[in-house]
Amino acid sequence: MTNTPAIRFFERSDGEQIAYAHRKGQPGKAGLIWLGGFKSDMNGTKALALDAWAEATGRSFLRFDYFGHGASSGDFEDGTIGRWRDDTLAVLDELATGPQILVGSSMGGWISLLTAKERAERIAGMLLIAPAPDFTSKLMWPGFSDEIRQTILTEGKFEEPSPYDDEVFVVTRKLIEDGRNWSVLDQPVAFDGPVRILQGVLDDSVPWEHARKCMDVLTSDDIVFTLIKNGDHRLSSGPELARLISAAESLAAQIEAA
Repeated sequence: MTNTPAIRFFERSDGEQIAYAHRKGQPGKAGLIWLGGFKSDMNGTKALALDAWAEATGRSFLRFDYFGHGASSGDFEDGTIGRWRDDTLAVLDELATGPQILVGSSMGGWISLLTAKERAERIAGMLLIAPAPDFTSKLMWPGFSDEIRQTILTEGKFEEPSPYDDEVFVVTRKLIEDGRNWSVLDQPVAFDGPVRILQGVLDDSVPWEHARKCMDVLTSDDIVFTLIKNGDHRLSSGPELARLISAAESLAAQIEAA
């Protein structure tokens, strides 16, 4: 039976509370940090599947909610890529010990690359799932109609129905403008560790051609990009979760053997 770690909180320098769950691992085993997607939380299907695997294999697994997400404090509409990057760096610095594997899903893939740029010495490898680097400027903004863009510019936000549930995505002008400051696809990202990327061909949120650009900017020679023929953006079916666990297992074993 899975023993799920308790949700805890640590306080950022500005007083905001970041919720996290930290499964401790055995010495010598690779640790992993889960970086979730836009408006997702640490209790998603993929994160919990990885947590159960980490328990079974004695590995550390740290998952958390960005500012304005899940159980963390803050208003989602005040969140930006820069803020969520800073949350991740704080989690890495304050809660994790030793080199880590970043597991970044969708927006978490972008945050993973930003984190690797700042803390390359702390990152042993990356496992990216439908990574969406620069999505605010290269996917979201170009995909909006002129009317939606004008709404964002004049009213400061636009509420977009979520394709996954009954809620809405609130896209703010602040998010779009801040996102341009954190672009990673226009220049090399110096990271030489192993990288594994899982991407669905049927993903209508992050086209596989966009996700593949991670291969172009990362300097590592050890990158494997896996296309899943019938996979969508979530990649949360039974076989897809099994593929995710297999990729995590192989990557961790490679790092532990190095």
